[in-house]
Amino acid sequence: MLFEYDLSKLKGGVRGKYSQRLKRVANLVLLSPDVARYFRDEKSVNAALRSLIGIAKTRVRPAP
Repeated sequence: MLFEYDLSKLKGGVRGKYSQRLKRVANLVLLSPDVARYFRDEKSVNAALRSLIGIAKTRVRPAP
């Protein structure tokens, strides 16, 4: 925040007011820095995970 802001004018703010709602509607995952280096954005992460899921589905066969 800029030092010009007068924080005394901010009344009634509640920290984390929407945190529970966010937890219900979003699935946020924190990538480790060494993993995050390989991904540009969420689309590339999702594409990699879908590819991995596809590989896992073709390799895993139900037991007879």
